[in-house]
Amino acid sequence: MTDRPNASPLRVLVLMGGPDAEREVSLMSGREVAAALRDSNRFEVHEEVIATVTAEELRGHGADVVFPVLHGHWGEGGPLQEELERLGLPYVGSRPRAARLAMDKLATKLHASASDVPTPRSRELRRNEACDLEPPLVVKPVDDGSSVDLRICRSTEEVERARRELEPRRPRLMAESYVKGRELTVGIVGTAALPVIEIIPAVEYYDYQAKYIRDDTRYVVDPPLPSGVAERLTALSMRMFERLGCRDVARVDFMLEERPGGPECWFLEINTMPGFTTHSLVPMAARHRGMPMSALCAFLVERALERRPVAMTGVAGADRRRQAT
Repeated sequence: MTDRPNASPLRVLVLMGGPDAEREVSLMSGREVAAALRDSNRFEVHEEVIATVTAEELRGHGADVVFPVLHGHWGEGGPLQEELERLGLPYVGSRPRAARLAMDKLATKLHASASDVPTPRSRELRRNEACDLEPPLVVKPVDDGSSVDLRICRSTEEVERARRELEPRRPRLMAESYVKGRELTVGIVGTAALPVIEIIPAVEYYDYQAKYIRDDTRYVVDPPLPSGVAERLTALSMRMFERLGCRDVARVDFMLEERPGGPECWFLEINTMPGFTTHSLVPMAARHRGMPMSALCAFLVERALERRPVAMTGVAGADRRRQAT
């Protein structure tokens, strides 16, 4: 970004909170992003905790760019992005269509299959209909993250128990064939993939507690992998990122299964606004590449600013519009 010694700093509005199940994670992420942007000494940073918000409400902030650090169906899955599009204000992250696709795990897996990206078999669990996949299965919401309400079911009875528990509060559930193996993830920033990270939880699987609360989860950046696996993970991640039309930042999750014919990389999901907490994986991988949190967040803001329209009617004052061109 060009230095502007005689101009007021560009205003960044960091949004956090939201109505989704991952609200507390969003609050942690948002505070870290706001602090990192302040540390960069390049922006005037404002932060707001929201429930929901409309374009009209956002218009009053006079922001040059929005960094929506929200996780979950509303904040990450399209509705908030649609409000930002109505405003015509640059923002960090994917546009509504890509956000909706990525949040819908079943829709994402259809795109994976069409793109020759291996992904475990899955079914939507419709009420009063039996599931034709054999256990062990992972039962989880179609459109949520952070392993919220995820259950590993090793028998038909456990599947039915999970459904009875989750169906009253989850309108859409899915079952996915369980893959036993190493849990790996690839972050993407801009148009480049970051180093692979292996996640080694101290508990059975990488649940909400293991992600954000516990301190005994191990993370290995650039782990030792069989020949060609890191390159394949990177290629599959970029393929899904581009296939869905994502932009700016994402995290792509895999299981690596050891098989007699060689290891298989199973795509699980892609997150279009991954966590930015002290435990989060995209900032961790970026640091490994020599990009500290302040530089990472500033880079993402600058990418959004590059999409700034020439006229910013109704967003900021005329003086700010002249300065921004």
